[in-house]
Amino acid sequence: MSQVKAFREINDHNDPASTRCAIRNGYFTGQTAGMAPGYTQGNLAILPAKQAMDFMRYCQRNPKPCPLVGVSDTGNPMLPTLGHDIDIRSDIPSYNIYRNGELSETVTDIKSLWQDDFVTFIIGCSFSFEQAMMDGGIPLRHISENLTVSMYITSLETIPAGDFKGGTVVSMRPMTTRNAIRAVEITSRFPHTHGSPVHFGDPSAIGIKDINKPDWGDAQSITDDEVPVFWACGVTPQNAIRMAKPEICITHTPGSMLITDLPSIQDARLDD
Repeated sequence: MSQVKAFREINDHNDPASTRCAIRNGYFTGQTAGMAPGYTQGNLAILPAKQAMDFMRYCQRNPKPCPLVGVSDTGNPMLPTLGHDIDIRSDIPSYNIYRNGELSETVTDIKSLWQDDFVTFIIGCSFSFEQAMMDGGIPLRHISENLTVSMYITSLETIPAGDFKGGTVVSMRPMTTRNAIRAVEITSRFPHTHGSPVHFGDPSAIGIKDINKPDWGDAQSITDDEVPVFWACGVTPQNAIRMAKPEICITHTPGSMLITDLPSIQDARLDD
């Protein structure tokens, strides 16, 4: 039985609190696309306080790929502004540990790694608007085929802040032209989770050499009547972290997000 199927049998209501409980207790360690529909999901970056201000500036200068939805107090693993009893040390399915800009390990709990100077940043995720697209009649292949969405580093450079810099990372969803136009209309109403696409059509126009070889996630088939549609992605900070090379940084594993108690349509009211 797949983790997603096992998880959904445990969590019939798929609400944020029970989802986080299942993750915290180790029942689920996979990707979170399609879970807790209607609630904001977030990308993670945890940094020592000495790098936190530069990283915050980086997010403020690059709101499309890095829309901040929450920042912790220094040393506090709880995130009360994003929901009840959120403990960032255990409430994400899996974590990437970077040391000096290099990925050193992937774990499912970071309690043993926690430091008193850590600051947690939560960045809006495009998974948050996927339910609205599906409600609008737009099928999403990575969800129907239980894949992790395709992600690519592009030639769209971000605005640097301190040592943080690099190309924007995008997520890709294949769609018919008609659905792509509808997707632009829907996602433009979700600015806190990346908003409208940054590009659709020819991948080489944004520096992607091979659409079948994503930098993160799984490759997806694109049929003859479809075009690839690209959204700015919250994995962008992981690319910037590789450039900045902090002594330690903790992020989510791409596709495995924090599920908050914030409604995903808090500033997006969809009309027919």
